[in-house]
Amino acid sequence: MTHILAIDQGTTSSRAIVFDREMRVVASAQEEFPQHFPRSGWVEHDPADLWSSTAAVCRGAIERAGLAPDQIAAIGITNQRETVVVWDRKTGKAVGNAIVWQDRRTAGYCAELRDAGHEALITERTGLLVDPYFSATKLKWILDNFDGARGRAEAGELAFGTVDSFLIWRLTGGAAHVTDATNAARTMLYNIHQGAWDEDICALLDIPMAMLPDVKDCAADFGMARGDLFGREVPILGVAGDQQAATVGQACFKPGMLKSTYGTGCFALLNTGDAPVASSNRLLTTIAYQLDGKPTYALEGSIFIAGAVVQWLRDGLKIIRDAAETQPLAEAADETQPLYLVPAFTGLGAPYWDAECRGAIYGLTRGSGPAEFARAALESVAYQTRDLLEAMQADWDGGEASVLRVDGGMSASDWTMQFLADMLGASVDRPEVLETTALGAAWLAGMRVGIYPDMDGFTERWALERRFEPQMEDGTRQEKYTGWKDAVARTLSR
Repeated sequence: MTHILAIDQGTTSSRAIVFDREMRVVASAQEEFPQHFPRSGWVEHDPADLWSSTAAVCRGAIERAGLAPDQIAAIGITNQRETVVVWDRKTGKAVGNAIVWQDRRTAGYCAELRDAGHEALITERTGLLVDPYFSATKLKWILDNFDGARGRAEAGELAFGTVDSFLIWRLTGGAAHVTDATNAARTMLYNIHQGAWDEDICALLDIPMAMLPDVKDCAADFGMARGDLFGREVPILGVAGDQQAATVGQACFKPGMLKSTYGTGCFALLNTGDAPVASSNRLLTTIAYQLDGKPTYALEGSIFIAGAVVQWLRDGLKIIRDAAETQPLAEAADETQPLYLVPAFTGLGAPYWDAECRGAIYGLTRGSGPAEFARAALESVAYQTRDLLEAMQADWDGGEASVLRVDGGMSASDWTMQFLADMLGASVDRPEVLETTALGAAWLAGMRVGIYPDMDGFTERWALERRFEPQMEDGTRQEKYTGWKDAVARTLSR
């Protein structure tokens, strides 16, 4: 029993990674699954696809690792957050498709809640803004729109869960209806101060509390995965939402440590310690992780478009064939022709939270070409990160962020990370292990089962691959950022 199986269930694919006793990747498997867009602004997954792809990659990773069933000591799970599944407790069958975190169908209802003056209470208790992004209004929509769903839920026949909870239900054969504190904290139903589902918010949204899962620490006993899946029963001992798992995987365990993950979007979390910090700058107050019954809090900022802007260059404008082409293009761009690209393709996230504005480009001339577009696209990620960091530092009285650790696909771009350091005027650390999300889930389970070190030991093993130091002059840095703020101001819908 020397290996940990980490399940990383994402928005477009499911992955499983086997880690050995030294927390090294032994083998992995990945499988994409369909996305469903039944109407404009609606995004759904078939829960059967979430389950079947997860089960397939677990088997695939173990087979590729060449392991016997008794060599898997425990399972850790990390998952796309906020996505909602409702299923029958007896059959395990979902009442309909999962509503994905990107889905905007409940925007009108969220506006009604805000107009009625309910946002202050919800934010005070959950740390979240009233937005379709979170689980609660998605769950209400399912109960209101599927025939008989509300009555069945009130009768205790239906169960609600985020993706982690649904997978655990299936893995355990329906024996465990549980979640962890980080996923619960993203539902807009969980009181992060009391560590419990909030009765008042559930009553406001008319959500039966009987359908909510039990909430556990990130490292806890979540149940036993069925023997027919793995050749023997395997304990599920670690769970965290994907961005919180990355925070753990980056060993950001001290207040002031900050991680920023650059995937399709960008998610930055600042560890604020044992005290939740209320944001005055429209950031989210959330739980970074919870161990031994004690939550550690964080400020979080979400950028909707990071790596997706490079996909747009490839698939929309068709000026590149591969993401790697952006770096040489950016290096060749004419610095006397600066462009500002505000990638508000689906609105702007923190700290603006403007769902109605749309993308824009400023500074176009006859000389603007693919190189200038590529540079503007990469620079937009750094500018948006600075927006988040300035908001975080304004909210948090613990001083400036002491460490910024990066991961995700875009962090592999040296040019982008150097410009990020230049724009922040701060060091940017890139780790040797970029699989930080899966590593975080693996460490939670491995630490719980006793084959991985404790928090201090894990921190010591974190290894730096490269540190990017700022090289830009202060005057140039501020001039460029002022231009970005002007571009954003022109783009906002209000």
